Amino acid sequence: MNRQLLAYALAAIVLAVLPYVGVYPIFMMQVLCYALFACSFNLLLGYTGLLSFGHAAFLGLAGYTTGYVLKTWGLPTEIGILAGTAAAALLGLAMGLLAIRRSGIYFAMITLAMAQMVYFYFVQADFTGGENGMQQIPRGKALGFINLSNDLNLYYLVLIVFIAGFYIVWRAVHSPFGQVLKALRENEPRAISLGYDVDRFKLLAFVLSATLAGLAGATKSLVFISTTLTDATWQTSGLVILMTLIGGLGTQVGPILGAFIVVALENKVGNLGAFIAQITHIDWFNRLGDSVTIVIGLIFVVCVLTFRRGIVGEILAWKQRRQTV
Repeated sequence: MNRQLLAYALAAIVLAVLPYVGVYPIFMMQVLCYALFACSFNLLLGYTGLLSFGHAAFLGLAGYTTGYVLKTWGLPTEIGILAGTAAAALLGLAMGLLAIRRSGIYFAMITLAMAQMVYFYFVQADFTGGENGMQQIPRGKALGFINLSNDLNLYYLVLIVFIAGFYIVWRAVHSPFGQVLKALRENEPRAISLGYDVDRFKLLAFVLSATLAGLAGATKSLVFISTTLTDATWQTSGLVILMTLIGGLGTQVGPILGAFIVVALENKVGNLGAFIAQITHIDWFNRLGDSVTIVIGLIFVVCVLTFRRGIVGEILAWKQRRQTV
């Protein structure tokens, strides 16, 4: 446990110095927002065994709420983030109360249906800007004096938010509450026979996951100074599933790695294609940037066929096999 905490502390230090070694802050902020989003989803699927197809609703609602509070009411940035996170938590409570009545594919379909209802509400609502989205969200100032219009200042705020969210997930997993969640995932009837109120634990896990997804959505709206319908679509819900599965379902670091891989592909695959085209003189590679979804899909297929536990999951399994030899 101490070694694990030390490794996480070193990783946090590395993240803190990345902007000073030439890494673009906006890119890293996008990675951190999606990494927190993936960690929140992993808490629900990886440790509780509940597959949600509607997590984008929490990301989108938090983004719109934060943007509305900052842009229309002019409240401090901290209040905007808290308001967006609280809105996602309330939506998670409402969705969870209905969804936990069913399990398996029925649970997934309920979350998808309710998320689509939220999406179509965003399409028609005036405050969201419809298909144009909510633009020009003011970043404001942190603690009243730190100017968040500076990308470097905002990066450290996003980093602090990510570390806090990751710690909440880590603490929840390594607590008696987390042990009960794992028991529900492995054998729910046995957990019931031991006297646990499984519906209450499922609801708590769902609301906590929704809250952290909302925290990611709130900070994401500050990074891009906008929130669009893309944040609330079912494709975004599928994207977070992809991140979690590629990195490693049920692992602490896996969703973070998965988020980095997916975001890096979305941002850099076009540059990679141009580089390959320059070397090979094959013009087709110049169009690689327009085929990001195909590339990500191929990577997912490869991971499913060769790394069924995800990248981090396979590494941990390999280390365990070596220790037992």
